[in-house]
Amino acid sequence: MGEISRREEIDRAKRELDRLHKRARERGVNPIVYWITRAIIQPFFHLYFRLSRIGRENIPATGPVIFASNHRSFLDPFIVGVLNRRPVYYVAKSEIFKNRFVAWFVSSLGAFPVRRGAGDPDMLETARAILERGDCILIFPEGTRTRPGSLGRPKRGVGRLALETGAPVVPVALIGTEAVRKGWRIRPKKIRARIGRPLTFPKVDQISPQLAAAVTDRIWPNVMLQWEWLGGLPPLRRAAVVGEGAWATALSSALRRAKIEVDQIGAAPTDHSRHDLVVFAVPGSELAAAIEAHAVKIAPRTGVLVATRDPMPDGTLPTAFVSQHVSAWAIGAIAGDNELERRAAVTLATDDEAFARQVGNALSAAGLDLTTTPLADLQLAPKEPGRFVPAEQKAKAGAGRAA
Repeated sequence: MGEISRREEIDRAKRELDRLHKRARERGVNPIVYWITRAIIQPFFHLYFRLSRIGRENIPATGPVIFASNHRSFLDPFIVGVLNRRPVYYVAKSEIFKNRFVAWFVSSLGAFPVRRGAGDPDMLETARAILERGDCILIFPEGTRTRPGSLGRPKRGVGRLALETGAPVVPVALIGTEAVRKGWRIRPKKIRARIGRPLTFPKVDQISPQLAAAVTDRIWPNVMLQWEWLGGLPPLRRAAVVGEGAWATALSSALRRAKIEVDQIGAAPTDHSRHDLVVFAVPGSELAAAIEAHAVKIAPRTGVLVATRDPMPDGTLPTAFVSQHVSAWAIGAIAGDNELERRAAVTLATDDEAFARQVGNALSAAGLDLTTTPLADLQLAPKEPGRFVPAEQKAKAGAGRAA
């Protein structure tokens, strides 16, 4: 009986999703609900969030449009909706539609469901139907909300949709929406949106995954351009590794595998204004001299990663010393295997979530097996150079030796 009830529940949920897709394809938004809601939220956004909309002239006034945007908050579909004079349809995770009232309300505003974690042909069919009748649709290529730090990696669905329909793709970046919500509180944080020029692609009948990915790779840098213009954190593109030993070379090779331009340099002072990241991979005995030579050349927007594998001569932890003498927007530490080949284990320690994401994306792209942890929870293991152990574990070990 339980198995039959479960099957009936699944069938009922599928019928409800099919009904929502059919509504989006054939009827569209509920004009009364949509325009009343918009008349309320648009002035609210301008007054409470001080919404700034840059580049609205780039949005086509007629015809189908695909908006490709980053995704940081539940507010994002509504913010993009008020950028355009016409209704904007958007995908939302299927779990939202389990509540009948919520399902009715958001579908009245243009939402339709997507099953995340796998290809969803129903979602793509609905998106095509909306574009074929000349309406606008919003796609979040990252697939889910991504915060904090730099933008996530896009999925190729937006490229496939652009090739299947021939609709122009308008890149959009939103910044500030991630700071609005704290628990149940909606805070009056500044929100800015920037719209880029539309991108057009030919309509193609036979679309391979490689072609869809190539088009997505053409679209996403334009979203990133708007994001960085607004002051969003960029991905790592250029790094400097200070050190000449095998560990420094291994780190340089790993970062290059992530398609980062790397300068491996010695103790000579270097201008770091072009670097997004500076890595100190020198012995503890040489760290003070390296910091003295390079600290004044590090820009405030540059992150610093400490890869020193042993304590300093006076016992000071390298991260503590660097924090005291370097002005950087974020500081972290890295440790791991001697040979940073693919699938090698590395530990990234930092207290800044955005920095953890920025560096973590690069290390993951290099094929490394990454573990992240707060900097305060880790200490250098004195008998295992280059390894981290949790501070709590180290304290227990010390207590055991004392006993």
